[in-house]
Amino acid sequence: MFRKIGFLLSLLTILSCKDKPNTDVAINDKNNKQFNWKAANVYFLLTDRFNNGDSSNDVNFDRTAETGKLRGFEGGDIKGVTQKVKEGYFTDLGINAIWMTPIVEQIHGGTDEGTGITYGFHGYWTKDWTKIDPNFGTKEDLKELVEAAHSKGIRILLDAVINHTGPVTEKDPVWPSDWVRTSPQCKYDNYENTVSCTLVKNLPDILTDSDKEVALPPQLVAKWKAEGRYEQEVKELDAFFARTGYPRAPRFYIMKWLTDYITEFGIDGYRVDTVKHTEESVWQEFRVECDYAFNEFKKNHPDRVMDATDFFLVGEVYNYGISGGQFFNFGDKKVNYFDKAFHSLINFEFKWNAKQMSKEDLFVKYDTALQNELEGFGVLNYLSSHDDGQPFDPRRENTMETATLLLLSPGASQVYYGDETARSLVIEGTEGDATLRSFMNWEETGNEMNKAVLTHWQKLGQFRAKHPSVGAGKHKAITTEGGYSFSRELAEDKVVVGLNYVKGAKEINVAGIFEDGSMVRDAYANVEAEVKDGKVVVNSEFDIVLLEKK
Repeated sequence: MFRKIGFLLSLLTILSCKDKPNTDVAINDKNNKQFNWKAANVYFLLTDRFNNGDSSNDVNFDRTAETGKLRGFEGGDIKGVTQKVKEGYFTDLGINAIWMTPIVEQIHGGTDEGTGITYGFHGYWTKDWTKIDPNFGTKEDLKELVEAAHSKGIRILLDAVINHTGPVTEKDPVWPSDWVRTSPQCKYDNYENTVSCTLVKNLPDILTDSDKEVALPPQLVAKWKAEGRYEQEVKELDAFFARTGYPRAPRFYIMKWLTDYITEFGIDGYRVDTVKHTEESVWQEFRVECDYAFNEFKKNHPDRVMDATDFFLVGEVYNYGISGGQFFNFGDKKVNYFDKAFHSLINFEFKWNAKQMSKEDLFVKYDTALQNELEGFGVLNYLSSHDDGQPFDPRRENTMETATLLLLSPGASQVYYGDETARSLVIEGTEGDATLRSFMNWEETGNEMNKAVLTHWQKLGQFRAKHPSVGAGKHKAITTEGGYSFSRELAEDKVVVGLNYVKGAKEINVAGIFEDGSMVRDAYANVEAEVKDGKVVVNSEFDIVLLEKK
């Protein structure tokens, strides 16, 4: 019965917004820049592995056991991210959104699955959704980060986990049986064996399919009482359930706790973990609550509102690819996770397309999909990440091409921390995904090779951030003579890109994009030229041209 009620609530929310203007695209009043989630340049970092801004919080809860290589906390924190925001590091990269791994309190103990002791440094092993893990920082740190980022036109995406708690350890007892299932383990061969099961051994699965009312877990009650905030937490829960009419089922507790980060701090979106392992209706319910919380924040803090852009949800449906359009195929069932839920999905297919296709074929494929079956929605492309064991360029042998492919392709781009600094993804002595998660290689950014790599990422990133047409505009090939060039258009935003041209003087056809007599600027070389007879001659030492109207 409640599923039907939840669906109706979602439907009513969508219908009530039917006549509202499209807010995927908005003008950031504080920075006078156009912003479009479909074209966003997102920087993804492991909070613990990016930058240590406060060494005093490096050890908590006696997490001092010797761990497997790169499987313990390394010291990165929220203050470290804020420091780089204030220094202009992300601005220089053309980043307009930062996605951080979960910052909620992690299990206190460690696990040992044959790879050595592992702590929850990655953030996906929740102990308490209502508290920031002290290894990552404090609420004051998060508030400062959001405000610092917003002041530079950068949005903050946190990472939401509803599917599971952290593993069971001597310090972290299992949650009650009316909250979680501990078996069977997923087989991943059909819908049911992907959803109604545990991802792996010893990772209790939240009973997201249950509408049964449950009491708070006793370990959480004891913890809150010891911290002196039990009464306040219960008061807030009572108000949430009174307002929504939801049953006190496990998923709704977690939704309340996660949306608190929206109403309190004004975060701009969530990247949602393990989406396909939870019933799709859960994400429709979650979107309703996220939208409500974001509207409450904007109403209560009008001075902290960036613009009219809606709250953003991007989902991790593992192995989803753009070729599937709006659907993910479980074999026995197809599911549309865009339906009243996600604005965008992470695109696991991109790295394979980038390896196997010419640039023009790649760009046409993505332009066609995004302008047709995915119209109104988006994808987040990536070439390396924290849990993809087959990255595009693991040894960083082709870093320039990685940037060119990722940042010039239609769709939103996800830069994984260290893509721009050639941080190696092959670390000797590691097991499994630990090789992908080394600390940011700040010490290597001063050498000449890495400087050149970083400069290339910066130029392309700034161009993408300045021109939403790069990621969200209509693609059109111009020529392959003397090089490869194409245009992108989104309303009044028009650009022309040239690749693989000779170094020195090169002629680019811009007819129909830029008018004769107008001045254009090559943003890559920072030189200007006049359009004559539908053409521009750019004289630079580079083989790439990024043309914009001056």
